[in-house]
Amino acid sequence: METNQRLTDDHFPENPEKATLDGKNKFLGFWLFLGGETVLFATLFAVYIGLRDNHMDGPSAKELFQLPTVFLATMLLLTSSLTSVYAVLALKQNKVKSMIGWFLVTLLLGLGFLGLEVYEFIEYVHEGHTFTKSAFSSSFYTLVGFHGGHVLFGCLWLVTLLLRNWNRGITLTNAPKYYLFALYWHFVDVVWVFIFTVVYLMGKVG
Repeated sequence: METNQRLTDDHFPENPEKATLDGKNKFLGFWLFLGGETVLFATLFAVYIGLRDNHMDGPSAKELFQLPTVFLATMLLLTSSLTSVYAVLALKQNKVKSMIGWFLVTLLLGLGFLGLEVYEFIEYVHEGHTFTKSAFSSSFYTLVGFHGGHVLFGCLWLVTLLLRNWNRGITLTNAPKYYLFALYWHFVDVVWVFIFTVVYLMGKVG
């Protein structure tokens, strides 16, 4: 069977994302990529923790952060992780419309998260918390903004996947791509859980 041929229920493998050598190689490369990303985020977390108390005459984390907005953004992102799980389950059952539907919901939730983050940053700037205000502000925007960039990249990745494969169904070529996107999305969500805890909750506690 051609790898770009639409799979039917009669010839649908148990794990279409790993049914070919190319798919397995994609997984190996992706895990190496996530290893590098983990080291990079760990470095950013270390820098933030070391500089979070150096806010000079600018607002401190306790004065600045508004947890209701951040909590709502967190719920949107965590829910998007759940909808991506449903999309992958639909992929494994060869339910193309259901998979696309759940991925579209994932995309909308991701965009909602980005919208709240942009709103949050604008509010902080109005309160004098700019990128160059202090070491605290620089490390904060670098860490949180870098994560936001990953969310934006994930949204663009998903849009590209959906547009390119809209009428192709599930094939041995695109199944690994959908699955790897879902893994990437889970990674982004896990990083945000750490950001919410280390940056926002610990910032409010002091």
